[in-house]
Amino acid sequence: MLIEFSVKNFMSIKEEKIFSMLAGTGDENIENTIQIGDTSERCLKSTAIYGANASGKTNFIKALTAAILMVRKSNLRNINEPLIEMQPFKFDKNTINKPCEFKFIFIKNNIKYEYGFSADTNRIYTEYLYQYLTAKPSLIFDRTNVNEYKFTQQEQGKLKELTTKNTEKKLFLSTATEWNYEKTRDAYMWFAENIDTYDNYMEANGFAFNQFENDTEGSLKKFTINLLKEADILIDDYNFEIENVNVNNLLTFSNSGKISSQNAKSVKISTLHEIENENGEIEKYELDLLEESLGTQSLFFFSPILKDSFEKGKVIIIDEINKCLHPLLVQFVIKLFHDSNINKNNAQLIFNTHDTNLLSLDIFRRDQIWFAEKDTKKGATDLYPLDDFSVRKSENIQKGYLNGRYGAIPFVATGDTLWED
Repeated sequence: MLIEFSVKNFMSIKEEKIFSMLAGTGDENIENTIQIGDTSERCLKSTAIYGANASGKTNFIKALTAAILMVRKSNLRNINEPLIEMQPFKFDKNTINKPCEFKFIFIKNNIKYEYGFSADTNRIYTEYLYQYLTAKPSLIFDRTNVNEYKFTQQEQGKLKELTTKNTEKKLFLSTATEWNYEKTRDAYMWFAENIDTYDNYMEANGFAFNQFENDTEGSLKKFTINLLKEADILIDDYNFEIENVNVNNLLTFSNSGKISSQNAKSVKISTLHEIENENGEIEKYELDLLEESLGTQSLFFFSPILKDSFEKGKVIIIDEINKCLHPLLVQFVIKLFHDSNINKNNAQLIFNTHDTNLLSLDIFRRDQIWFAEKDTKKGATDLYPLDDFSVRKSENIQKGYLNGRYGAIPFVATGDTLWED
């Protein structure tokens, strides 16, 4: 469960921006929240981010992606490999040479963790991990000046040796976990298994193919067909066929100069429809999935992600959730996350969108709606919640947003200057 993410000096985000999934004090739409353990605090099941084109909405998701990939790829990184994920704010001569900074606060196995690091393309400068066994944070490790480490006296003996196995381009969280240090394992596994970002639904194809291929018990097929029917997409069944084929036109040169062919997988997905003919009889027809609408394809490939998220309680982050989907289908997906009978393991959905039809306090709480706005003079992104404004529960949020009350909209000119010199 994600509680908070903060980022500084990454792409269009210059100053530190804190994005919180912590619910405010309002009691509206309480079903959209998750109680955190035995505390009075609650987390949000979903958040929506609005803003004009080029406001930095996608850069915020890229910041999450970059930080997650840094953790996942750390143990695979070569000693001379640059940290290409790190992209500082480039419209300032000072920030361009400073490291990017990231911080996560999250819960894994009922324990709250705080993890962060700063890095540029050459090295990691700082890194830290704390866990909350009580109301106060407990140190697991603190790394400063690239390779200076601080541990508790009790753990000093175990962890000091592991620092010799780390490098200036590797995260100690990943290295310590690889060498079986138990206290970093849950935090590392949260990054490895409990949070994913997607540019769009179709980016899910690789994960989806693997899930469909291994669906030997048919549980995914049942979930997918039910999902499509709930979304009023009338597909009664589907076939997923995969086979290894020799691709003769994909040739590679080995070190010896010999040419070899590569093996690949051929995938065929067909959908089955039961259609009533003029005599009232049911006939079955088959279509290639590519003959279905883009919306149908999107929801089809997104179904394994939804199922996996609900089963594991994952955080799913999607850039432009409204691509290819009708607004009512987007609302349908959001409501799945809000429904505790479906979302039993407290999965979370974070997305950005231009779909103002979702800007309703019947769907969201005020703390679930965020805005991204770029300073046109300095080129820097600001990120702030609707909760920063005095908003009545009965207020028309969509109208207020389109009228510019909350900012984060484009100021479009008349076009009169198009032909001016």
